[in-house]
Amino acid sequence: MRIAGLQKNSFVDYPGKMCAVLFTPGCNMDCFYCHNRALVEGGHENITDADEVLSFLEKRKGFLEGVVVSGGEPTLQKGLLPFLKDVKRLGYSIKLDTNGTNPDVVENVLHKGLIDYIAMDFKAPYEKYNEICRTEVDIGNVMRSVDLLINSGIDYEFRTTLAPGLDSKDIVEIAEEISGARLYVLQKCRNGSTEGIGYSAESVAYLVGRINRIVKRVETRGITFCA
Repeated sequence: MRIAGLQKNSFVDYPGKMCAVLFTPGCNMDCFYCHNRALVEGGHENITDADEVLSFLEKRKGFLEGVVVSGGEPTLQKGLLPFLKDVKRLGYSIKLDTNGTNPDVVENVLHKGLIDYIAMDFKAPYEKYNEICRTEVDIGNVMRSVDLLINSGIDYEFRTTLAPGLDSKDIVEIAEEISGARLYVLQKCRNGSTEGIGYSAESVAYLVGRINRIVKRVETRGITFCA
């Protein structure tokens, strides 16, 4: 298991839990707005030994409640499952962040009970996936991961970065693809020059109202507006 970064504590990355966040190197997408660009492009000289991370987590038991495994794309890591088992043995709740392109891995960690929360980035309407992600994406794999999450029985969320190139019609279309989902999160594009998708705060609030009729709950992160 290769770990390229460790955030020792976070109040915001695991809903309701104080957690540590682990970042794995490498990704099979090249989204132009990625805020972890260094993990995608290489230069992973500062790889942290997994045993050192486990030792850190052992010492932080009782203070930390959860561990978030993020990236990059964690499901590309061959040592992911054994590592998750080790973290589980320490008594932590685990949240996995994924882009949903490796449904076999997602299904495996769910089947083995190795994660307690999963967040999947839903990048764009299916016809725009290759454009936004700047790579060839197997849409069938993404669709299968969506189905796995909705039927997983554990806490989950879908989230979309409101990046340039996406409009309100796109966001509503994504919501329809995950109709009935327990939580859909719209998050600000950190590398964008405008808030959200270039809409006013009132427009984003209106969009949230529309989506609320499609999914069970919608939240915004990093976007400030008055409802």
